[in-house]
Amino acid sequence: MYFPPALLALGNMSGHYYHHLTSFLLGALLPTVLLFFLASDRVSERLPTISSLGNGALVIGGRATAREGGDLTGVDGSAPAPAEKEKFPGLAELLPEVAMEDKTVIITSVNDAWAAPGSLLDLFRDSFHNGDGIAHLLDHVLVVAVDAGGFRRCKAVHPHCYLLDVFVVSSGAGDAANLSSANRFMSRGYLELVWAKLSLQQRVLELGYSFLFTDVDVMWLRDPFRHITLYADVTISSDHFHGDAGDVAGNSPNTGFYHVRPTNRTVEMLRRWRAARSRFPPASHDQNVFDGIKRELAGGELRVRIAFLDTAVFAGFCEYRPDAGRVCTVHANCCVGLENKVLDLKNVLADWKNYTAGLTSPEKKGANKFRWTFPVKCKASLKRH
Repeated sequence: MYFPPALLALGNMSGHYYHHLTSFLLGALLPTVLLFFLASDRVSERLPTISSLGNGALVIGGRATAREGGDLTGVDGSAPAPAEKEKFPGLAELLPEVAMEDKTVIITSVNDAWAAPGSLLDLFRDSFHNGDGIAHLLDHVLVVAVDAGGFRRCKAVHPHCYLLDVFVVSSGAGDAANLSSANRFMSRGYLELVWAKLSLQQRVLELGYSFLFTDVDVMWLRDPFRHITLYADVTISSDHFHGDAGDVAGNSPNTGFYHVRPTNRTVEMLRRWRAARSRFPPASHDQNVFDGIKRELAGGELRVRIAFLDTAVFAGFCEYRPDAGRVCTVHANCCVGLENKVLDLKNVLADWKNYTAGLTSPEKKGANKFRWTFPVKCKASLKRH
């Protein structure tokens, strides 16, 4: 059959047209599919809501652990008493006021001693004001107070405060730990303080918010969010860093500074982390437990993606080698005693002010002969314990 040349040319043009149309549609569809899979990993919007009245109350009964729904169970699986419930009323209404545009909240926690005038909360806030363009981040900090004194002091100096009443009932004696005192490192009161934070953090994730938890003895000097990788579910600071951010087995985590994204996987991670407390000795820090289960979290069916932060940028007294030209935070870890922390952190802020005062241009950052003051008080405190 004879086909006119004009018709053949039209057919060729049609073939090229459909080829390009198909390529265009596939190119447009691929990002949509990727977004769908990313969104499918986020926390379900059908999770239970919470009351909007009052503040949170958390009852910890010795070795009790909490399940995702909020009811506490003993390690033997027995049913909890009716009063043994953790609730966070008002949190859902408070988070939108604190969060950044991408629904990220910075969280720290205090008690009466840590929030006292001239103590850690004042130093923490001062670090933002004296940091490199990070004062605005204070607007996105939620200070969680675990006692009435800490809450009153927080309200006097900071716009976003939340009272988490933590009543610790010992298994047997019936006494309650004093959470308002200085609580020396690894004391009973100190342990309950660090464990109480995980329950609230799990709820923050369930409500669809990312969070960056920071101990109040972490001084902020530069914006840390530039170092939070999009790949990781959890980005965490280190006591000791061995050069590879993805080395789960080799790096030593420090749970005084970590960022978590809100996915079903990370909600389950928080639940398992809290539940794992019963598998470790009674005097186990939340950090010890996380270090003990990090490989099963990353390598099991949960496949949590964990990234560790370099101690040259996210420094601490355990491995004190901050790079003045890059450092974002300095943590008073490996330190026993509130007074020792306060004294050495004051030196950190004084050093930072001296460093920034000597800079005349961005090109000279790190070029001077700046030296950090060694944390003498904190290092000596470890030798005494």
